Amino acid sequence: MGTATMHAVRLHAFGEPEELVYEEVPRPEPGPGQVLVRVHAAGVNPPDWYARRGFVNFPVEFRPAWAPPLILGSDISGVVAALGEGVTAWQPGDEVFGLVDFPGLPSGYAEYAVAPAAHLARRPTTLGHIEAAAVPMAGLTAYQFVFGHLRSRPGRTVLVNGAAGGVGHFALQLVKAAGAEEVIGVASGRHEDFLRGLGVDRFVDYTRTPAEDVVRDADLLIDTVGGPDAHRLLPTVRRGGRIAPVFLGDYHRERATALGIAISDTMWQVRSSGSDLAALAGLLDAGKVRVGIDSVFPLREAAAAHRRAEQGHLQGKIVLRVADR
Repeated sequence: MGTATMHAVRLHAFGEPEELVYEEVPRPEPGPGQVLVRVHAAGVNPPDWYARRGFVNFPVEFRPAWAPPLILGSDISGVVAALGEGVTAWQPGDEVFGLVDFPGLPSGYAEYAVAPAAHLARRPTTLGHIEAAAVPMAGLTAYQFVFGHLRSRPGRTVLVNGAAGGVGHFALQLVKAAGAEEVIGVASGRHEDFLRGLGVDRFVDYTRTPAEDVVRDADLLIDTVGGPDAHRLLPTVRRGGRIAPVFLGDYHRERATALGIAISDTMWQVRSSGSDLAALAGLLDAGKVRVGIDSVFPLREAAAAHRRAEQGHLQGKIVLRVADR
């Protein structure tokens, strides 16, 4: 392979995981304000498989106008290889990670990716590239949600629905760091030990007992599941409490209002931010937040990684190994 090319996984047509093709493609060059990163690992996130399907699960008015061929993947961890004009914050050889250009076009399932310099942060010293690549989208979603979107302390009791997933397992740790006294995690029973290890105070196995049957008076519900039946969780929240949906859900807003429950804006969205990621890296290095890895696949097996992701019941994040180290 020549120096002007690289290996990447490209999506040539919307559809099933088999549409993801490992191939040789031109290597990008950094433009003004950008950094070229030699990618060592790339995270796999829900927007990746939403994009692979052509965003058919989104209302038409919210679907990005993307067209194949595409390189998916917004989460990367790697080493700075080259600098674009005007970049002074980084030097070749710096080890970095980031959520790149989100919610714009991704480029992370590749040996090299360009990123705006401001979207990167220094890789946490306590994490390898695999662990670091599992952080950006899910970790920033939870971090910006807890420390930015909520705009106040989370309350004494916080319920996290979907607590074992990418966003959920970060959210339960971050609300603890933000001052919550009791964090209740909802997930399937197979994840109890994992969540206990992350510090959840009370665990609810939804496969045995619906959360709405056993949880009452939560100050805050962080719902990482959403969906048409999200309103079933209204009884878990106290009058004067809040629901903070991470994904779209039907919460029967009129009924929620009658119950005295506030619902945060459901169209809130994570944004790339190197400064926020640096703050999260500090919490990771301090041992206040840990990252869970569900599984790791070689880059050329991105299709298998997507099949695993769509099986659901993940315990943490899926990561693609791009480089050997």
